[in-house]
Amino acid sequence: MPSTVSEPRTEVRTGPPPPRAAPRTRAERHERPLLLCIAALAALLFLWGLDHSAYHAFYASAVRSMTDSPAAFLYGSFDPAGSITLDKLPGFLWPQALSALAFGFHPWALVLPQAVEGVACVLLLHLVVRRWAGVPAGLAAAGFLTLTPVTVGVGRSVVEDAPFVLLLLLAAEATQRATARARPRTLLLAGFWVGAAFQCKMLEAWAVLPALAVTYLVAAPAPWRRRVGHLALAGAVTAAVSLSWMLVATLTPAGSRPYLDGTTDNSAFGMVVGYNFLTRFHALGVDAAGTGSIVTGRPAHPGGAHVSMGDSVWKMFSPGLATQTGWLYPLAALGLVGGLVALWRRRVPRTDRLLAGHVLWGVWLATFFVVFSFGSVTGHTYYMGVVAVALSALAGAGVVQGWRAVRAGGRAAWLLPAVIAVNVAWCAALTLCYPRFFGWSAPAAGVLCLAGLALTGVRRERAVTAGTAVALAAVLLIPAVWSASALSPRYNQPGGFGRVGPNSIRTGDALSALTPARHRLLAYLTAHRDGARYLAAVPSWTVAAPYVIAADAPVLPAGGFTGRVRFPTPRGLSRLVDSGRLRFVLLRRSDLMDRPGAGRAQAGALARWTVVHCAPVPPAAYGGRYLLYRCGPGPGA
Repeated sequence: MPSTVSEPRTEVRTGPPPPRAAPRTRAERHERPLLLCIAALAALLFLWGLDHSAYHAFYASAVRSMTDSPAAFLYGSFDPAGSITLDKLPGFLWPQALSALAFGFHPWALVLPQAVEGVACVLLLHLVVRRWAGVPAGLAAAGFLTLTPVTVGVGRSVVEDAPFVLLLLLAAEATQRATARARPRTLLLAGFWVGAAFQCKMLEAWAVLPALAVTYLVAAPAPWRRRVGHLALAGAVTAAVSLSWMLVATLTPAGSRPYLDGTTDNSAFGMVVGYNFLTRFHALGVDAAGTGSIVTGRPAHPGGAHVSMGDSVWKMFSPGLATQTGWLYPLAALGLVGGLVALWRRRVPRTDRLLAGHVLWGVWLATFFVVFSFGSVTGHTYYMGVVAVALSALAGAGVVQGWRAVRAGGRAAWLLPAVIAVNVAWCAALTLCYPRFFGWSAPAAGVLCLAGLALTGVRRERAVTAGTAVALAAVLLIPAVWSASALSPRYNQPGGFGRVGPNSIRTGDALSALTPARHRLLAYLTAHRDGARYLAAVPSWTVAAPYVIAADAPVLPAGGFTGRVRFPTPRGLSRLVDSGRLRFVLLRRSDLMDRPGAGRAQAGALARWTVVHCAPVPPAAYGGRYLLYRCGPGPGA
């Protein structure tokens, strides 16, 4: 039987050919290498000198203790025995504790997570701005954020703001995706990220909610009621995740967890709402009376600004804060105001992508600007990291908008050069308060700016391009010099307080190292511990920190962070002694003096109980810097 061979059939396609992908622009072709360069620069600024990191004594003590047990990790116990917590939620220290478990307890191991989180912030901001305003704007925003001093300071510190800013950026990214297609699931993810940020900085995390909510309400392509419903669900997720730690702490019996610092009643509400929120707005007449906070009000603090500016919007323009985060105010204003005016003239629909981005970053900036203007930042300039994100995003968009106007010609072509000139003048003005700190940078920026603006007047495309680039370099010169100063140990030390520049604070080893006298005291207490849970009760966390950091010693710190917390009470101290869990109490000579002041009442009460119920140890036996008392079982006080 003859076999039949089927010949291959050729399908004939009908219809128009598939559309070709649009050719990539020059910016898109160079995007990846440029972004890698920016990320590498950020990593260099954050990681340089990591091996010379110092401990932040308060937080390092907590990290050391948190590596000892799951309970200490969960609650953020300050001491290894789990007697008292930090004065805030511990979520921002969880990555540091994990790093210490992975690499060992070293100063650099505590700074490393912050540096990684800082680089992640730069990359994530690029992604969010790229989707909103295009590749050039995304690259510009990433570069601006990298060269903002507060970003460098936060990336080299052990404070809360690196993970906090990263989590808020993740929330912004999720909101951006949710808004584009009215996706409720992605909006729920944004709510989760805000709740996670709450574990880092508590109610400050909720300050981002107006930006996220207004963006979704304005721009999501869904009916009004559906948008409101989606936001209600996301809000429920935010509340559930935010309050999870507080709920666990509240439901856990007080005897089964550490005492919550900052409170009079050992309550999570008192710590979060009273101590860490209401007391920050004392300048507005708000106090924390009745909330369980150990502090009901505190004096307004300009946060590094000139005292006469007080708590007002002018504080954000003061050299103390603006030199850390506000170099790009004029360019950011161009991005926000110029962008909104252009969109209004075009009569774009409410679902327009560019409109959504301007709403997001505009409301973000306005909200945090107001919060920090009227809330006390107590000199902690690293709080401004969340403001730097919005400024960088808007400045990146503003530069691109202005450049397009320059290329198009017409009446708006002068806008970008004019704003650049104003921005350089603003940067130079900020340096007037620090004439000895790289004083050459302001004149150099002025010369660069004039040269760049002169080139833009040549009316040739290459000259205009080169002139604009030179003028932008002039804008970045001064903040770049400030940021690069972090590479010098003279101006910044990894592990510090997040400030970069001439007034940066060096932490040193005074509160973390065991001096010979401390070694001798530790040896004596260890030898005479007699099975007690605590080596000794000490008068403050500053006295406890060296023993916790260097030796993981189970000392009992009194007074909490402020020294005002009534923990332990004299009666509680008596119970510890009677049960054999405590043998020694360490006092400062000043504790025996009846002097008014913060923390003196608590220290004085413990000192009086100790003098009455315990016997002094001869100073020659342990070194004698402090007063050591040995306490034995006896009647309670």
